[in-house]
Amino acid sequence: MTLVFAALGLLVLGLCAELAARWWLRHHTRYAVWPPNMRLDIRQDPGLFPELEPQVRFEVNADGERGGEAPVDDGLYRVLAVGGSSVECYALDQPTGWPAKLEALLNRPDARARLAAKRVHVGNIGHSGVGAAELETILARVLPQYDRGALDTILIMVSASTAYHWLEAGAPAGSEPPVVPEDALFAQHPAQSFGWHPRATALRELVRRLRQAWLRPVEIKKNVGAWLVTGRKMRAEARDLRSTIPDPSVVLDHFERHFRGALRLASAHARRVVIVRQPWFEKQYTAAEQARFWHGGIGKPWKEKVSVYFSLDVINRILDLIDGRVVRVAEELGLQSVNLRPVLNQGLRHYYDHDHFTPEGAACAARAVAAAVTEDNTVTKEVTPRVTQARIPLAAR
Repeated sequence: MTLVFAALGLLVLGLCAELAARWWLRHHTRYAVWPPNMRLDIRQDPGLFPELEPQVRFEVNADGERGGEAPVDDGLYRVLAVGGSSVECYALDQPTGWPAKLEALLNRPDARARLAAKRVHVGNIGHSGVGAAELETILARVLPQYDRGALDTILIMVSASTAYHWLEAGAPAGSEPPVVPEDALFAQHPAQSFGWHPRATALRELVRRLRQAWLRPVEIKKNVGAWLVTGRKMRAEARDLRSTIPDPSVVLDHFERHFRGALRLASAHARRVVIVRQPWFEKQYTAAEQARFWHGGIGKPWKEKVSVYFSLDVINRILDLIDGRVVRVAEELGLQSVNLRPVLNQGLRHYYDHDHFTPEGAACAARAVAAAVTEDNTVTKEVTPRVTQARIPLAAR
């Protein structure tokens, strides 16, 4: 009998501890795109892209930003980079991605003098799959968590994912693109659900977070990006290549509506908002260049076989139309925008696929954005960095 009471007592104690952990996590969890204090050691698949580093670090600070800890300093100038995978720079090493290179450039003495700052911090909450609608949701949840006046500049680069979500769904006529559900946008959030299986309990999650914060363990991921090798092959072998799409006006209106919403949120939480127009690799492609691309399929090539693709002309056209909306909105709202396409013009030297930067491309992007950020922020205009290398001609539309 004593053992029965002891077992019941332990059961009740465990139940109370689990309920207490759930209450604590619900009331003390911040929205975070990336798990705070996460450290990854990413070993990339050898067949991925020759321009990429074989091993990269991905480290997240306590605020859920990719980057170092934001110092407590009265002279701190704080920048937040937001958007999709071209901001995330998942395949690039921690100091190689353009937001990290931007931080290094802005911490040079001349740049700090222009910003009247003792130190500059650039945090990165970009994530793959984030289009305009997803970004609006992320900013609505994340920005109120920063202290008032903490953010000096927010950099926004978003466009491509909105187009790809629509194409992945088959480009249905008159339909808006699918939107990633809110709970899938955050690694941590207050409404996180828990179960009663030991691996699904709040107690386990609480222990994991404490371990992450105190010990900062490094998780090793091997053969990362292997699906991209398969994805490139599927596109190259596709027999159904579609060269037309329905009228994309609904998609463009959807993008603009949510883009404006994201800009309103950013403007309410930062002294300055700079739009970085998302560039892409467009020219008269060689066969070797076309073999690098995996985008534009109907379906999700990272988890299923895809056999139907849209042509590169279609992809380039819709990205150009969305970019036109970006420019129009920036001009209407009087926000500064940065055009990266004139400097990211060296094909596979700057892009390892259709949309993502090589280390050299990231360095070029960082220099262009740094020039824009250190300009007199009372001047509203589009910044087109000076071209120092020959421009590769664009494909005819």
